[in-house]
Amino acid sequence: MLKLAKLLHKKGFHISFVNTEFNHNRLIKSRGPDALDGLPDFRFYAIPDGLEVTNPDATQDIPTLCKYISINCLAPFTDLITKLNDRSSGSDGVPPVSCIVSDGIMSFTLKAAEKFGIPEVLLWTTSACGLLAYTQYRQLVERGYTPLKDMSYVTNGYLDTKLSWVPGTKDFKLRDFPSFIRTTDIDDVILNFILTECEALPKARGLILNTFDALEQDVLHALSAIQPRIYTIGPLLLDQDDKLKFMGSNLWAEDRSCIDWLDTKDPNSVVYVNFGSITVMSAQQLTEFAWGLANSKKHFLWIIRPDVVVGDSAMLPPEFVTATENRSILASWCPQEEVLRHRAVGGFLTHSGWNSTLESIAGGVPVICWPFFAEQQTNCRYSCVEWGIGMEIDNDVKRDEVELLVRELMDGEKGLEMKNNAMEWKNKAQVARGPRGISLANFDKLVDEVLLEK
Repeated sequence: MLKLAKLLHKKGFHISFVNTEFNHNRLIKSRGPDALDGLPDFRFYAIPDGLEVTNPDATQDIPTLCKYISINCLAPFTDLITKLNDRSSGSDGVPPVSCIVSDGIMSFTLKAAEKFGIPEVLLWTTSACGLLAYTQYRQLVERGYTPLKDMSYVTNGYLDTKLSWVPGTKDFKLRDFPSFIRTTDIDDVILNFILTECEALPKARGLILNTFDALEQDVLHALSAIQPRIYTIGPLLLDQDDKLKFMGSNLWAEDRSCIDWLDTKDPNSVVYVNFGSITVMSAQQLTEFAWGLANSKKHFLWIIRPDVVVGDSAMLPPEFVTATENRSILASWCPQEEVLRHRAVGGFLTHSGWNSTLESIAGGVPVICWPFFAEQQTNCRYSCVEWGIGMEIDNDVKRDEVELLVRELMDGEKGLEMKNNAMEWKNKAQVARGPRGISLANFDKLVDEVLLEK
């Protein structure tokens, strides 16, 4: 969202960037007290989400967010627009709000757009394939595929059921859908939240996706039946505008020492390991990953957030640290795009979040996928089956499998094939976002057709 805002700012738009107070405060804590001071024509605002703050450093409870944010945020969001419009006659140079670009799962903002008579476009931060899978949730409920009869259906082979009716896909299985269908409760909060948010798609003036046409062509065609105005403008990568460089959106402070460490390594010799900003695991899973990496004998950069282990601190066995001290570096967070573009990085062990997946494609880096939740399962399927850049690791992670897959990724025939495919996709991504590329053309169309609409 921030990358898109920077691009719009470069086009001449005045930006009012709205966070919840919770994330606003986390950004200040991770990036410093001046992080959200902004510029005269790029300002940051915060609205309350109405939720009780238990731990100011922890990821908020997602089902609770889904349940209450649309109820609690509409009024303060509407009030903010009213204040911004009222101030336009003053001397501080804030123009009236003329358009809204909203996160796709913040569709309550459409009510505000309607109230003020201004256009709104939704940015879904998922992959196109992930969004398409979400739009099929209603069909899955109506056809009786979800909710599950009991939780044994997650492991008894039921999720291998193939579905031939999903548009834009072939050989799609239940396990390839975002994980929220794996519930036994028809009133499940997130399942119903997704149903509501997807039904808002046609109400927006357009849909923005951080992908590029060549990567997800069939899926985009299927989505256009729901929302015909789709603007693929990806991959959205680091902004090179020095004036805006100080603006970042990481909720964790970056440790840049890992870049210096990578500078000392041979090309394609390092495995990069990062499970994203909200994936959690058990202490046992952490240990299995650790010894799998150690036994592979490969160099690795591993990002371990303080909260990555459920209900515990992320403690690694002292023997592991000793065994890998000359070929590993551990950090709590890093500038990921820079890491994935670094010549030393030869593979990526990832949770298959969309930012990570697209950044690995843009860097030409093959992946080992360990999807955690949401549409990560769908991204994993596309990485491994459709794009040929990945291999999946079992959810019940074992060190021997980790070792085997890491060795294959870095040295094996399959790894070489994946690397070649990743480089091909990298080239296509560069063409898409180049000066004459389709993504840039789509961005211009978005501005002219929707955001400057009279």
